[in-house]
Amino acid sequence: MNVKKCFHLVKAVLVIVMIGFTGCERDINLLEPAEYPTNPDIFIDGFSGGLDYQAFLNTKLDAITIDTDDKYAGESSLRITVPSEGDPSGFFSGGAFVAPGARDLSGYDALTFWAKASMVAPLGLVGFGNDNSGSSLYPASRSDITLTTAWQKFVVPIPDAGRLAAEKGMFQYSVGAFEKAGFYVWFDEVQFEKLGTVAQPRAVITSDVVSGEVGETISVGVTGVIYNVGGADVTVNAAPAYFTFVSSDESVARVGADGTITGVSVGSAEITVRLGSVEVADRITVNVLTPAPRPTTPAPAPTADPADVISMFSNAYTNVPIDTWDTNWLFSTAELQDIQVAGDDVKKYTELNFVGIEFATQTIDASDMTHFHLDIWTPNPTAAPAVFKVLLIDFGPNGVFDGGDDSQHELTFTSPLLATESWVSLDIPLADFTGLTSRAHLAQLVLSGDLSTVYVDNVYFRRGGGGTSTEPTEAAPAPTQPAANVVSLFSNAYTNVPVDTWSAEWDNADVADLQVAGDDTKLYTNLVFAGIEFTTQTVDASAMSHFHLDIWTPNSTAAPAIFKIKLVDFGADGAFGGGDDVEHELTLDATTTPAIASESWVGLDIPLADFTGLTTTGHLAQLIISGDLSTLYVDNIYFYTSGGGTGTEPATPAPTPTFAAGDVISLFSNPYSNVTVDTWSADWDNADVADVQVSG
Repeated sequence: MNVKKCFHLVKAVLVIVMIGFTGCERDINLLEPAEYPTNPDIFIDGFSGGLDYQAFLNTKLDAITIDTDDKYAGESSLRITVPSEGDPSGFFSGGAFVAPGARDLSGYDALTFWAKASMVAPLGLVGFGNDNSGSSLYPASRSDITLTTAWQKFVVPIPDAGRLAAEKGMFQYSVGAFEKAGFYVWFDEVQFEKLGTVAQPRAVITSDVVSGEVGETISVGVTGVIYNVGGADVTVNAAPAYFTFVSSDESVARVGADGTITGVSVGSAEITVRLGSVEVADRITVNVLTPAPRPTTPAPAPTADPADVISMFSNAYTNVPIDTWDTNWLFSTAELQDIQVAGDDVKKYTELNFVGIEFATQTIDASDMTHFHLDIWTPNPTAAPAVFKVLLIDFGPNGVFDGGDDSQHELTFTSPLLATESWVSLDIPLADFTGLTSRAHLAQLVLSGDLSTVYVDNVYFRRGGGGTSTEPTEAAPAPTQPAANVVSLFSNAYTNVPVDTWSAEWDNADVADLQVAGDDTKLYTNLVFAGIEFTTQTVDASAMSHFHLDIWTPNSTAAPAIFKIKLVDFGADGAFGGGDDVEHELTLDATTTPAIASESWVGLDIPLADFTGLTTTGHLAQLIISGDLSTLYVDNIYFYTSGGGTGTEPATPAPTPTFAAGDVISLFSNPYSNVTVDTWSADWDNADVADVQVSG
């Protein structure tokens, strides 16, 4: 066979070469630098030079096709199929065309191509310098191109062609559904050219003054270059490695070989930005500050099962794609650094007023998740009135911001949950985001508040597990009050009085009966307010001193979360709105007595005297619970009077007075002669009085 003969021939040649090498030696210092091919072609009627197409993660793998029917020139074009939203074959189309060996592109000044689409739609991203290795130094791209149904030529200038003398990343693109719809994109005549019309480079910088701390890597905020191409400005997103940064004072701010800038000592320095030998921006002032306290140990390692997690950022899990961790929205002053704390990757935000974190290209479906988690660390004061806010935004099925089906909710966290100079784990039930009516198309996370420096780690959604619980595993503590001292609405420990309903028609809640470790329990879900009625047979609690119930919730009870309890007495006529009704509502939170807490049974023992507006308790007819705890387990609901002389009447007489009778004027006392008292309850007062005996 020919293959076999070729193998023998190669083998023979190798033997000859090996013999030749044993007969002489060559001084490697005399070897010339390797020369790479200068082939500019990427797609001209076919792929050039054995390019390898490498699809990006979670993209449509069969997106590319050679199209011989629709082309700009020659025999064929490259057609890209962009999937519709929800297409199981991929979230979007995108990939890199990688050369098997490096090419020398230093003689060209631009990538050019012709393109069109089956409808008017944004291209997304197109460029070069990405070899899909994860460590590409020189990616450059455009993200401002809108395609039409007619062929057009586009230009992506090379920021500094001298950097691309040995480049494998020939071409990259990324494009997703537009207004939920998929479509086709055609590329043709894709190549590098020496146009000679690419001129006037100007760096794109976010600010002419930046700050950082001693020992930190400082970003100067250079994100790209604006070129004049044939009379029109074109903006290219360019990696920092394209630029040369020169510091006016290396003892303050030192520039590394890779272009990174490190704060060396407190002070200011000016940074000159160059592309090749051309200065392309006004000088940038770098202020190096005394380092603030920073974490020395990493955030606690997550314990949730990876199968139950959708991770945005954590070394413990595989993370989903995030478009950006800093959207640079108007009026946002936040600056972002990727750092490590004891070997653990961490996001550090400084100058934070608010920051947008966006994942709109591939939205997150967290509809099956129960919690949102993130760990934060701040050197800033967290005592009141300092707040930290977390906002989640869902773009809805159309996947478009402000498309008419968006939903969102923001939670505010304060002390004592927040803490200074320690890691704080915010493990937030998604049910607490009450305005977030859908979680199937989450696209944005916004962090804001009074903490100007925040370290962030372990940002993920989880389902149950993870060292926390979404339901109690133990029953509520068994009541200890004597049955004779109790009027019970619901408890296995006592005989319960009749209750008409545990969820009235007019309430906004769902209730279910279940058992927790064999104990009967009420579970409220979707709880906004629940009406519990016992109007047919009202409860006479006039001899009782306390109201008790046990609650358990998976929801966050940190401020501003509250839980409310209202008791309503219908009066002697037993009718709602009959003119003699009275009621009172108490509001409990994590700081009140009693206090509410998450993921543990909390026994609420409330003196009936605390219900100050409840002036009578002889005809109680309604109990209403409400607040921010949307999921609530309830048990042992009863009224009681405590024994041992602490109930509603004394068991022993008052201590006998010891003052001499000659030194006393007595109004009312058995040991003394009392003066005349006209009345112990005047006509104008609001009280009833009776004469009784206590132990005689």
